[in-house]
Amino acid sequence: MKMTGAEIVIRCLQEEKVEYMFGYPGGAVLHLYDELFKQEQIKHILVRHEQAAVHAADGYARSTQKVGVALVTSGPGATNAVTGIATAYMDSVPIVVLSGQVPTPAIGLDAFQEVDMVGITRPCVKHNFLVKDVRDLAATIKKAFHIANTGRPGPVVVDIPKDVTAQVCEFEYPQTVQMRSYNPVVKGHLGQIKKAVQLLADARRPIIYVGGGAILSDASEKLTKLVHQLGYPVTNTLMGLGAFPATDRQNLGMLGMHGTVEANMAMHYADVVLAVGARFDDRVIGNPANFAEEPRKIIHIDIDPSSISKRVKVDVPIVGNVPDVLDEMLKLFEGAKPDAAQTADWWARIDGWRAQNCLGYKQDSDLIMPQYVVQKLYEITGGDAYIASDVGQHQMWAAQYYKFDKPRRWLNSGGLGTMGVGLPYAMGAQFAHPDATVACVTGEGSIQMCIQELSTAKQFRLPIKIISLNNRYLGMVRQWQEMFYGSRYSGSYMDSLPDFVKLAEAYGHVGMRIERPEDVEPALKKAFTEHKNDLVFMDFQTSREANVFPMVAAGKGLTDMILAEDL
Repeated sequence: MKMTGAEIVIRCLQEEKVEYMFGYPGGAVLHLYDELFKQEQIKHILVRHEQAAVHAADGYARSTQKVGVALVTSGPGATNAVTGIATAYMDSVPIVVLSGQVPTPAIGLDAFQEVDMVGITRPCVKHNFLVKDVRDLAATIKKAFHIANTGRPGPVVVDIPKDVTAQVCEFEYPQTVQMRSYNPVVKGHLGQIKKAVQLLADARRPIIYVGGGAILSDASEKLTKLVHQLGYPVTNTLMGLGAFPATDRQNLGMLGMHGTVEANMAMHYADVVLAVGARFDDRVIGNPANFAEEPRKIIHIDIDPSSISKRVKVDVPIVGNVPDVLDEMLKLFEGAKPDAAQTADWWARIDGWRAQNCLGYKQDSDLIMPQYVVQKLYEITGGDAYIASDVGQHQMWAAQYYKFDKPRRWLNSGGLGTMGVGLPYAMGAQFAHPDATVACVTGEGSIQMCIQELSTAKQFRLPIKIISLNNRYLGMVRQWQEMFYGSRYSGSYMDSLPDFVKLAEAYGHVGMRIERPEDVEPALKKAFTEHKNDLVFMDFQTSREANVFPMVAAGKGLTDMILAEDL
């Protein structure tokens, strides 16, 4: 069957069972948009900015087990997408971004709306392609989806010149992919797994340290089974929240820069660390020299060999797909559950750290504390919502006070820390789960980065609930300036904020301004019941001076935590 390049692209996406594509049209991709118009299987979501298209595809992917797809035009459309691509790359999220390009004869001649998309994105993609021959289109798109969603997932860019989408050739979609240079290891080395099991069995002060890889690989069920089999404490990274139930007693909470005392101290003083799909990044272990002070054995399971011993020397590396490795561990531990007595003293120490109640705060009668809003959000949603967050203090409070018991419910930018992701992430999750409760926890600074997507939400009638913790500052910037820059608030005061209620209403949504603590719970209940089918923008006027604690300052170790009462 002969088809144009544009027809081939759409047929390929249909073969990959793509349900939603987020995009924005332009000259270089008009052939593709024309073919989209002629079919109904793929639903195109018109965003208002290309960055939001990629973020929405990213949020869709994070909340499902599917590849997110975005479509952008050449030049500024392509460059607008780069922040979204880099965000997905840092968090290993599988997305495919199709970008338009000027016709092949014009490439390299500074044509109208030309940029070198392959060159620009090379440092922040898993792989990218420039397709110069229509006969290569089908195989390239098949490879793009395969690369994005296997091994360590990540974004793949397919750059398609406009003339390629107009050319005609025979179409056949490949059923399989073979690439000599790309064959991710799935099964872990059995000998290494046996060493790991022996170390865990003999441990006196063990900890299981879980990252986003456990969620991306859908290992949550097997991880939970292993943790319960061992009876050992667990800590999650920011990206790993939900991989193991937060309400389980064995969960010590998040670790790292804003982690709990019990999680950080247990990580520091453990004699055996089992790292599952995590990468020992700077926000998790702080200063590597401080972390290395305590002798310990480290087992590291990761599908990406380049992540192992990258920042911290590992004793037992296991390269493989997390669920497959955990499967082998569970088999080896069958009927050999460690004696609880050998970790009794360790649990007693952990309970002592827990008794400090490091996340405690006081909600007085005058000011709304941001922590209180998140706690009430958790109670009213029953902990069962999809929570998208932007980046800043509100992100940390959401991570600390919303207890995620299920994977893929927490959508945030961890590695790149991209302000503006919250609303597009929520949009992607709402499209993926139309009947689910979806909320976006944000701040008055972050929400304005992609606030134009309120228009998209109106067009597609997305009932997202926006919880803005408005402290009239760029909160995390202000916190650092207060603590480390002599309270010189350079550029952190938002002294020209819009009336968010009127702004929400201008877009056709429901707006609420909440100023008193006693109104927090009623406002949330009203939003989630009376306005269940509406987008509601809740502008909570929170304490301006509230800071995120505990905190490990940059360059310090996990034991150098600043607690609220220390100030």
